[in-house]
Amino acid sequence: MAVSRWKAVGSTLLAMFLVGLVALLAVLFIRTYTWPNEVGRWNSNETVIIELTEKERKQLVEALKGAIRIPTVSFSEEEQNTTALREFGEYIQKVFPQVFSSVLIHHEVLGGYSHLFKVQGTDLSLLPYMLLAHIDVVPAPPESWEVPPFSGEERDGYVYGRGTLDDKNSVIGILQALEFLLKRGHKPQRSFYIGLGHDEEVSGHKGALKIVEKLQSQGVQLAFVLDEGLAVLDGVIQGIRQPVALIGTTEKGSITLDLTVNRSPGHSSMPPSETSIGILAAAVSRLEQNAMPNMFGEGPEQDMFERLSTKFDFPLNIIMANLWLFSPILSRILERSPSTNAIVRTTTALTIFKSGIKVLDIMQNTIKDERVEISVLNSFDPLPVSPNDMSLGYQILQHTIHNVFSRAPVAPGVCVGNTDSRHFVNLTNNIYRFSPVVLKKEDVDRIHGLNERISKDAFELLVQFYIQLIQNADTDKILPPHLNTHEL
Repeated sequence: MAVSRWKAVGSTLLAMFLVGLVALLAVLFIRTYTWPNEVGRWNSNETVIIELTEKERKQLVEALKGAIRIPTVSFSEEEQNTTALREFGEYIQKVFPQVFSSVLIHHEVLGGYSHLFKVQGTDLSLLPYMLLAHIDVVPAPPESWEVPPFSGEERDGYVYGRGTLDDKNSVIGILQALEFLLKRGHKPQRSFYIGLGHDEEVSGHKGALKIVEKLQSQGVQLAFVLDEGLAVLDGVIQGIRQPVALIGTTEKGSITLDLTVNRSPGHSSMPPSETSIGILAAAVSRLEQNAMPNMFGEGPEQDMFERLSTKFDFPLNIIMANLWLFSPILSRILERSPSTNAIVRTTTALTIFKSGIKVLDIMQNTIKDERVEISVLNSFDPLPVSPNDMSLGYQILQHTIHNVFSRAPVAPGVCVGNTDSRHFVNLTNNIYRFSPVVLKKEDVDRIHGLNERISKDAFELLVQFYIQLIQNADTDKILPPHLNTHEL
């Protein structure tokens, strides 16, 4: 009898397990294949796509080439090529005569080399917005480059040079788009600003910050800010076959720490058991061996994967649509690659050895050695997360991306680098970071790397993006969303 009872209990438990498993699978598949997608609707006429002439296509490429040839390099906050920055200001005045002569536009130079434009709209009741880009570039030693990095040389349909992806493409693209619109007699309804910083690569304190101070002194509030950032990724995200557009809705913070050991060095013939360099080396080793905690799910990165879940191949689509269950697995996968590890945790970067050591993003208890003194050189917190649902700015960007990039799916993301937009948090709650260029896997390492380049076709799309954005921004509101299974 006892054996029979145990068999009955076992059968009951097995049945309960199977029912539970079936129920779980049903939940997973229902969530995966009925994932809702809200899409904003426009209460204005569809945007008119402007066809560029062959002459204009050549003009925009030549404008970019000329900008690349001016070596506006930022070496540090204290050292910049100011001669090149001044030359760049003269260059854009020559190349974009409509922008600098239009009665609709007020232009001024701030911080010596940064540029602020106000484009006056016809409807003063509409809150203005801001387009940001930066003039300066990181150094580019010519060794191992296929062409000189400041030649602007064209090869096989690509323009090569430092700044073609970061960020002179956007500088020239914004001004070129405005130039073409002005030539066609376009008068925007919504006013907007263009801010071109000259020291973004080394903090933005002398450029973007001066622009912010100017706007604050005038009591300006912005509907949204668009700066460089994420892009249209083609083949970059494993498991997604089509290009997808990621809009950065926040960016990571940063802290720079100085590590110092003050000990008598002694004579090299009679060294102490532990030297200052040895103590520092041990501290550095502990930092490299002890990563910061995995924080996946505590920021907008989870929202990004869920929004893109319908675009992933099976079985990744099930994982992404059900991160309430699978987030521990996904976070472990992400931390294995340097390119995605920065999404899930604070990273540690060992940078400069001089009379001391500068270490980025560390915590004192990792070192656990009171002989190592730690002082903060500079820091700033992670940026607030901007809305990505029915906010005007996000919907305008999504609509423009659909106009220009063949209705590529759109999702929010996290910028692991920092931009000038971080200085604008007091002027708007809607800051977005998106570079309107298609990046393939092999292109990503070219940013700040060797052989930076952009194709002529990609640059034309970038200019078209800003043309459409300026037109799309004239809407005054987004209608309530409707569900659509084909868009994000």
